Amino acid sequence: MALARLCACVPPPALACHGRFTPTTTGGVTWTGSPRLAGSPMTVTPVDSRLEVDSVHDFVSALPKVELHVHLVGSASIDTVLGLARRHPDRGVPTDEETLRAFYDFADFAHFIDVYVAVNSLVTSGEDVTALLVGLARDQAASNVRYSEVTVTPTAHLASGIEPDELAEALAAGRRMARAEHGVELAWIFDIDGSRGAANGPATLDWVLRYRPEGTVALGLGGPEIGVPREWYRAEFAAARAAGLHLVPHAGETTGPETIWAALRELGAERIGHGCSAAEDPSLLAHLAERGIPLEVCLTSNVRTRAVASIEDHPIRRFLAAGVPVTLATDDPGMFHTDLDREYLLCHQSLGLDAPALANLCRTGVRAAFCSPELRARLLAAIPPG
Repeated sequence: MALARLCACVPPPALACHGRFTPTTTGGVTWTGSPRLAGSPMTVTPVDSRLEVDSVHDFVSALPKVELHVHLVGSASIDTVLGLARRHPDRGVPTDEETLRAFYDFADFAHFIDVYVAVNSLVTSGEDVTALLVGLARDQAASNVRYSEVTVTPTAHLASGIEPDELAEALAAGRRMARAEHGVELAWIFDIDGSRGAANGPATLDWVLRYRPEGTVALGLGGPEIGVPREWYRAEFAAARAAGLHLVPHAGETTGPETIWAALRELGAERIGHGCSAAEDPSLLAHLAERGIPLEVCLTSNVRTRAVASIEDHPIRRFLAAGVPVTLATDDPGMFHTDLDREYLLCHQSLGLDAPALANLCRTGVRAAFCSPELRARLLAAIPPG
């Protein structure tokens, strides 16, 4: 994303870094200046503004990132969705760019879900799935994302007419192409679709355990939270854990902290998707910090779906101050007109996090990822030391 567009979206920075940093030829960065914000809980301290915005942009671009919360269908670019919509003009998705961008102006979270379902209906073949994956990897590579855990909703694709084995083959092909063409390692989180009710749990788990494409790392739970108790899916999450999968449900995006507690106690959550309402419960923040349970924070998404009022009102700073591990993600970048670089820059521009704090967010993401120990070590080595 061009820096000029970023600056048009957020206010000028009141805080910036005291120091200098330089991208290296090996894909890392070197930092000279103020030390990393130390200690747990993390503190965000004011610093002077001697470092130019262009330098912050360069630093963020050079960080070797992971992305742990991104939905396949929601990642599709405007051009990709337009192409699909023109092939399926009867699905209710606009076929011209201006109207499609307006289509992505969400009144609330329920409206967002309706739009997401409409766009998902355009994906009707394994070739479509593979094309989405390659496009996602291309876009992530532009933000120097090296590893990505992609959330895929198998039952939604099956309902759109894709055969079960065709879906598995398409994911495998997309994963190979993403690595070969863009250098991005993809892994899979297969999520239960809460909008389809309690019965979607067994249907999702059956497909996952039957096909289990290479790169499968976790079972998730997405969709609406209101009227969808986390405990509906207790048996599926227990079976997934027994099968060696990690557990990463959404919780507390649009409901209170009780949903997060339910995800932890009923589902055994190892990370929490969103978790915005955790800030309302000091005992929950303390629990997350003590247990080292990360929150997958999606700043732009939470504003665009009206989960929070503004970037400045986002509780991420409270999470960091409480010592809760936080990783940044885009959620649905095609629909929210964002990318991972922009999410990091928003933390600097609007929330006052300096370069060492941004590097620490990047480091936390790598440590929270379900990647191989070898990849984790390589990524951590390329992030500037605190």
